[in-house]
Amino acid sequence: MTTKPLDLALLSDAAPEMHMTKAVVAYFDRAADLLKLNPNHRTILTLPGREYCINLPVHLDNGEIHVFPSWRVQHHVAMGPMQGGLRYRPDITLDEMRALALWATFTGAVANVPFGGSMGGILCDPKQLSLGELERLTRRYVSEMLDILGTERDILAPDLSTDQQVMAWIMDTYSMHARHSVTAIVTGKPVELGGSHGSREAIGYGVMCILNEALKGKEMKPEDTRVAIQGAGRRGGTAAALLYAEGYKVVAIADFGGGLYRADGLDIPDVLAHFSRNNTLEGYPNAEAIDDEELLSIDCDVLIPAYRQHQITSKNADKVRCGILLEAAYGASTLAADDILNDRGVMVIPAIMGEAGGVTVRYFEWVQNRMGFRWRKDVVMERLRDKVTEMYRDVTATSEMYGVNVRDAAYTLGLKRMERDLSLRGIYA
Repeated sequence: MTTKPLDLALLSDAAPEMHMTKAVVAYFDRAADLLKLNPNHRTILTLPGREYCINLPVHLDNGEIHVFPSWRVQHHVAMGPMQGGLRYRPDITLDEMRALALWATFTGAVANVPFGGSMGGILCDPKQLSLGELERLTRRYVSEMLDILGTERDILAPDLSTDQQVMAWIMDTYSMHARHSVTAIVTGKPVELGGSHGSREAIGYGVMCILNEALKGKEMKPEDTRVAIQGAGRRGGTAAALLYAEGYKVVAIADFGGGLYRADGLDIPDVLAHFSRNNTLEGYPNAEAIDDEELLSIDCDVLIPAYRQHQITSKNADKVRCGILLEAAYGASTLAADDILNDRGVMVIPAIMGEAGGVTVRYFEWVQNRMGFRWRKDVVMERLRDKVTEMYRDVTATSEMYGVNVRDAAYTLGLKRMERDLSLRGIYA
């Protein structure tokens, strides 16, 4: 094998601790060492399979043409067609795309879903673009990427700053070129256009199922468990609502613009109603105002970072006061922070597990589209619960087998399945 590994020092201009690919490759290497992975397979599975960079010229409303850099990174296809999000952000990098594609592969593998991983992004500030400009940008991206997308190649999904409407535009653009409706090209689309019930709740519901299993191992009950959640939107807000309904005591929640704390538990439906009306948690009257840093150091049993990368770092990991840290966003904890948390005895459930509810319902939506039949919501949620519960138990068994923590067990289980499929398929030459 003559292919050189990624030069991690050249991945981005970010501080070394913030190199996302460096972090996921480090977790990969720890798992590979445990498994005594074939060196050739190690190289193949570490590297992205394909990387595409395309500059997209788009007409703006003022008559000017602006060129937007865009990417699609496809990690690995051995487990099945690739799938991954599409994000619109003014600060994305190729390093980020590579890391997220590899994380998506790991998530599918640990959840035992037959998808490889991919990730895409457009360098833009969606807040500065009109609805028409966003539509033109989205359709141009799809038309430029047509040759690498497909229901058996690479399936897109919503991510940061993309939503059901963006997915509908993607489906329509792809379908216009195919000359027939191709619903399975995207997941997370409106139910009216073939989307799956439970799509919005998927990550939050998966988080709740994982936490329910984790508490059994610690002989804890939901009503005695204090939870702090960073995020009040689709991930964090949904998780908060579901955990509250399950009987958990959600004592803190934060989002862009601030957060809230109440020692005896927040009225989450009321909090989220305030957030929906005002698009901020600020001004909510029945709780103490806090910021992100204060939330991360709240005395709680469970901390769930659910919306930003690099929130727990070497600078604040020693201030985290929880027994369980359940990541619901890739890269929420840095590699350096993870070492500190592990030394302190914090049980870290990694994002490749915390995100598993999302990839599982994406798979369900893809299956339903190919069947031409929509499952009832209760069927979706029951099957999601079964998949996530099975995943947690598989990871726990792997942890006991190798004598490692939950994070390393999850990566080891995922990598074992990735290499299994690569070995069975072989290398075409």
